[in-house]
Amino acid sequence: MKDFNNIVAKNKGRITLQDLSGYTMIGKGADGSVFKLTTKKCVKVYVNEDNQKKELNALQKGQSSSVIPRLYEYGSNYIVMEFVNGGNLKAYLKKEKQLPESIVKKILFMFEELKKVGFARLDTEVRHIFFNELEEIKVIDHKRAFTTVRSVPTKLFTGLKKLGYLEEFLAHVKKINPSLYKEWKNISLE
Repeated sequence: MKDFNNIVAKNKGRITLQDLSGYTMIGKGADGSVFKLTTKKCVKVYVNEDNQKKELNALQKGQSSSVIPRLYEYGSNYIVMEFVNGGNLKAYLKKEKQLPESIVKKILFMFEELKKVGFARLDTEVRHIFFNELEEIKVIDHKRAFTTVRSVPTKLFTGLKKLGYLEEFLAHVKKINPSLYKEWKNISLE
């Protein structure tokens, strides 16, 4: 972490991917790359500074929720946040070959938390839902939290359907929250 602080100081609050060559890359997407800094922290370096501002806003507003990663620091093109030591829902389903009710309860809790925080987008992809070593749920990638209005989790449903778990998920939802099930059961995924 000391090296990272030196990099930030040297670059006046900006980071390049070359600056992080000594760190392990743990993710890469259209918005940027994520590197592990310590056992508790990672840094996301953004391609587009506007996306950094959107995600930073969401992370700042979400700090009251246990499902949003902790925010530690940021610069013009990066954010240092909590490193979630665990795997995502997609990997979990592929490994465990089942979707237990306990996991569905945590996913429903996550949606309630996103709503409580004030996010307009109450949806996420299966690869953005993480469980740490204590099976606590965390959700990442929030740049569209306030710019995309989606109160129905169609991306989650699409991912679960692709993996073969949508029916099992909805069966659990029916048992846990029948009124929510009625709202979700006829959602079209076209």
